[in-house]
Amino acid sequence: MAAVCVLAAVGGVFAAVAPGLAGGPLESEAGSALRTSPGMASPVVPPVTLDAAPTNGAKQVNPAAPVSLKVGNGTIQRVTLASTAGKTIDGSIDAGGKAWSATGPLEFNTEYSYTYVVKDSAGRETSTTQSFNTVSSSHEADAAVYPLNGMKVGVGQPLQVIFSEPVTNRAAVEKAIKITTTAGQAGAFHWYSDTMVRYRPENFWAANSTVTMDMQLFGVDLGNGQIANFNKKVNVSIGDKKVAVADATAHTFTLSVNDQPVKTLPVSMGDKRFPSAKGYAVLMEKNRFDHFRAASIGLKPDDPAYYGEADVEYTIRLTLSGAYIHQALESAYPYIGNTNVSHGCIGFLPEGAAWVFDNMGTGDVVQIINTEGDYAAKTDGYGDWNIPWSEYGN
Repeated sequence: MAAVCVLAAVGGVFAAVAPGLAGGPLESEAGSALRTSPGMASPVVPPVTLDAAPTNGAKQVNPAAPVSLKVGNGTIQRVTLASTAGKTIDGSIDAGGKAWSATGPLEFNTEYSYTYVVKDSAGRETSTTQSFNTVSSSHEADAAVYPLNGMKVGVGQPLQVIFSEPVTNRAAVEKAIKITTTAGQAGAFHWYSDTMVRYRPENFWAANSTVTMDMQLFGVDLGNGQIANFNKKVNVSIGDKKVAVADATAHTFTLSVNDQPVKTLPVSMGDKRFPSAKGYAVLMEKNRFDHFRAASIGLKPDDPAYYGEADVEYTIRLTLSGAYIHQALESAYPYIGNTNVSHGCIGFLPEGAAWVFDNMGTGDVVQIINTEGDYAAKTDGYGDWNIPWSEYGN
């Protein structure tokens, strides 16, 4: 008898069945999950689509960049992200199993292996492994912050950040640094160079307030591929408002605390050759004993102003270049209160020097008036208050 083909209905779809083969389509055809021939009864299984970030083999990946996996036409079963040193990075899969994202931070200069297992709609699992490298050490930037967390300073102390690498993307840096005060004071940034920025309010910090600098800089691109490697939070306590006026003509030093005069002391300031710098100076480091060298300010033995080396007491630095508040040398005692004979410093009698040392400190302010000296360089210490507010934030 000649072979005759008949049509059999299977699940509402007609398929060709050879006589005597009640099992329907041939197993070799029906068992192919991705079979797309017209008329087949088995459903077509669409391929799983994957979107992984970073991409396989990526270099110089920002450690702050999101690490994620998204799938279509399937679900995520498990994901492992680990450094070649074996440190695993935590992550989470969403409720639908369609997306995974890392929840832990990456490290700089590290190679990561990224393995994920996905299941398609037919229940088949596929495992894939990729790798990528994060930003190398040559493009990693740190910074030094001052004041330090927990410090107590005076009302004139600016906040300062010095970066280890040049910053060209200043706007991004400023955006990543949030500064708040319990007194509600607003302020502005001033860039002194491509590595140093400071921040101060229009007027001195409010007495007995707290300033918080929250720096979320990890992963911020400073420019030229340099990536910041840190987040830091600094809380600074502001003390009483202590502002002294040093008058080079009257030869007096008057300290006011919270705008109330409390003490006036006789002083000797810079002479005509070395006049004291005018304007505001913010007190820096203090030393009960110090050692001064004339050579440090460029004086040589044949100079009439050369004094060799001297041990000095009760020193408080005003500038990096060598201006101080201190106890005058004994030879200068007769001139205290009547004549300026110093090399730019503010010299006191022993009792006065000790009193200032005990009652003033880092961040307090001295305003120098009636001197023939010019302003000190703005970075020769903290010259921020000698910059008009209209110019400071520019």
